Amino acid sequence: MTAPKPQPGILDIAPYKGGEGKVPGVTRVHKLSSNETPLGPSPKAMAVFQQMAAELHRYPDGAVDALRQALAKHYGIPAENIVCSNGSDEMISLICAAYVGPGDEVIYSQYGFMMYPIATQARGATPVKVAEKNFTADVDAILAAVTPKTRVVFLTNPNNPTGTYIPASDLRRLRAGLPAHVLLVIDAAYAEYVSRNDYSNGMELVAGSDNTMVLRTFSKIYGLAALRLGWAYAPANVIDVLNRVRGPFNVNAAAQAAGVAALEDTAWVEKARAHNDAELARVTAALQKLGLEVLPSVANFILMRFPGGPEQVKAADAALRQRGLILRGMGGYGLNDALRLSIGTVEEDDMVIAALTEVMKG
Repeated sequence: MTAPKPQPGILDIAPYKGGEGKVPGVTRVHKLSSNETPLGPSPKAMAVFQQMAAELHRYPDGAVDALRQALAKHYGIPAENIVCSNGSDEMISLICAAYVGPGDEVIYSQYGFMMYPIATQARGATPVKVAEKNFTADVDAILAAVTPKTRVVFLTNPNNPTGTYIPASDLRRLRAGLPAHVLLVIDAAYAEYVSRNDYSNGMELVAGSDNTMVLRTFSKIYGLAALRLGWAYAPANVIDVLNRVRGPFNVNAAAQAAGVAALEDTAWVEKARAHNDAELARVTAALQKLGLEVLPSVANFILMRFPGGPEQVKAADAALRQRGLILRGMGGYGLNDALRLSIGTVEEDDMVIAALTEVMKG
């Protein structure tokens, strides 16, 4: 008897593994492995979510109209140029479903989001990983990697897990240097955290183009990760294509309603940003004093490299887990000498600093 066979290349895909949330034998766990906001969602968003309980028998609005209108008002962009998704993960898969196939190539940077190569391979295409320079996307290297087979370039800005970014001038240079047939996808999941004057989320590149789009999410600063809510700003031709391949009800009703409420609660977002600004600077300085190399981050996480290499990372990870602190190992990215810390509460960050102080002194 022959079992059903998947498409060629599917079994070559290494499944994506999210941040762990449990430690055997530890009752109180502090999950600092998934770049979630320590402040949680807006109370207004939670209230709306609870109100949706009585409407669970209704299908959601397939057009996601209320949320698209709210996003359009918030960002000053046309609602018809917005498409929503079940998290940015789904949007990445939709892009590859619509624009990528066997024989095609998709470019992403060395430490870019792992869903880029996964979604590419799922469509029988070839992911092309381009080396970074100082843990930062290298525009010249990306442009040099383009071939006639290139269909999409994914760029996370700022990048996860490094926390680095390329300035607006380099972003414009990248777009200008790419052929017209190549879709540039700027993944700005952490844009709300960035306060640098030379940073751009890329949205100004979308207007007037037919080959550039920006991905955004409610999973990070808005604290709606559990609801899986993402969206994209794109030219009309790209929106038309994505609406043809997405599911008719791909964004659930609770996510839509909570998204509108979260977007309107600007005070909560400012509170989350202020907390991150203060803790990012404080924790970075503390870890550097311990002798750790901390990459300069503009997001809500820190990538720290241990001078003792992989063995010291194992020791640090064990010491942290004993205290219920879960950080993200970076072996999947080829960074066996590093851990990634999502900025937590002041208490959680202090616990991390205390644990690593013991490790580095020992």
